[in-house]
Order: sequence, then C-alpha cells, then structure tokens
Amino acid sequence: MVDRSNPLPLTRQCALLELPRSTFYHVPKPVCDEELELMTLIDRCHLDHPFYGSRRIRDWLEDRGHIVNRKRIRRLMRTMDLAAQYPKRNLSLANQAHTVYPYLLRDLVIDRPNQVWATDVTYVPMAQGFVYLVAVMDWYSRKVLSWRVSNTLDASFCVDALEEAIAEYGAPEIFNTDQGSQFTSEHFTSVLKREGIRISMDGKGRWLDNVFVERLWRSVKYEEVYLRAYDSINAARASLGRYFRFYNTERRHQSLDRRTPEDVYYETAARLAA
Repeated sequence: MVDRSNPLPLTRQCALLELPRSTFYHVPKPVCDEELELMTLIDRCHLDHPFYGSRRIRDWLEDRGHIVNRKRIRRLMRTMDLAAQYPKRNLSLANQAHTVYPYLLRDLVIDRPNQVWATDVTYVPMAQGFVYLVAVMDWYSRKVLSWRVSNTLDASFCVDALEEAIAEYGAPEIFNTDQGSQFTSEHFTSVLKREGIRISMDGKGRWLDNVFVERLWRSVKYEEVYLRAYDSINAARASLGRYFRFYNTERRHQSLDRRTPEDVYYETAARLAA
C-alpha cells in the first residue's frame, strides 16, 4: 500500500503498485442508503441469474417495485465489478500491458489437493457501505485456503491472500483466475512465477470456467452475508472468519460424499504421502 512516510516518492510508489495517482488522492463520497439497497438487490439478481445484463436487471428490479434507470444500473454494476456472463465474440485485442494466459483446466482430471487452486473477488454489502472479498480455494477439496476483505478493488489484497495460502499450504501446480485486472497485473502474476506455478485464466465471459468459486460465493452470500448487516469492516472480517471456519470444518458437501473440505484435503494429502 502507498505509505506517505516512505522515502520513496508517492509517484514511484503508485507506479510500482500499478495504482493511478488519481485513485490514491480520490476521497470517495459515502454511498446513500438507497443506492446501497439497489446494489444489494443487483448482487442478489446477478448471483441467481449471472447471464442477466443491465436491461434484464432493470426489468427484474421493476418486477419488485423498483423503477431504476438503466444507466444507473450500469454505473452500479461497474462499481461492484459485475458483468453479465455469456459467450462473447472476441473482436478486440486484450490490454497489451497485462498478459492473458490460456485456460489449462479443460478436460484435466483433478484428483488431489494442491493440484489446482482458484480465486475470485466478490462484492459484500454492509449496513453502511460495502467491501470486496477475495478467497483462494483448493479445487479438489473445495477448502478455502485464505481470504481477505478490502474497501478498494486493487491487486494488493489479492496478493496478500495468495501469499498467505502459499506460506500455509505450499505452492499448487496450477493457479486459475478470471481475466480481472487484479489477477492479470504483474503484482499478482509475479508471485505465481516466482513459485513456479502454472498460470491458467478463464476464457472471456466464461464464468463456468471457475464454477467452484462461483458456487462458494453463492454459499457465502445466502448462508452468511445476506443474514447479517455488518456495521464495520472489522465486524465483516470477524463474521466471515467464523463462516469460513464453519465452511471448511463443519459444512458437509454432497459433491464430496457428505464430507467436509477439511477432511477431504488432509485425508487425501495423507494418503498420497503414505
């Protein structure tokens, strides 16, 4: 993060973090209660119907008594980092500043822990305001290896979660992400390269390529976030921490033969090591 007490000039610190100086100096205005309510509704709609764009979300809101201009919905979706998920024609060149890597998981048999990890970012509403949540998951066991919350959508909190997971569990063979700027940035990919991890990225508009993390978000939202009204970032961290402990150690998964992610992760790892 940018530190004013650091002898390195702010201009250089921002450049190293790939953070526009306008973003650093910007003082955000508080989001009004009406917009927070709309953002929560848009988040629910997107979670249930990820293929809905701004037009369909406008209609969905109208059916529930909220008459909202489509431009406003598009603006709020940009703020929340949401986009309709559907196959898109690739008619434009990718951002040349960030390398986009191929998807490596198609037809791959995933049969052990630490073979493939994945990550994503989601929007989390609070009583006043909102934060972003990132989680690193082991694909085989569905275990959440690390997570972070942040009030800004930059790469640093994603890198912190990645570094924590590697320090605790070692490096995976493959790491899969979407093509979000947080994950294509040099700040993030340099950690993967340093550890010799193969980088895999979802196809553009292919939310199914990272489906297990999408399922995690659905569980987090309906079993935790929508039942709470966090009054601060600290309260959100504490409550999410309790939920992820429950998710890893108590919540049985039908797809895991009614075992918990923690059991599957450690039992399989012990069997392979024997």
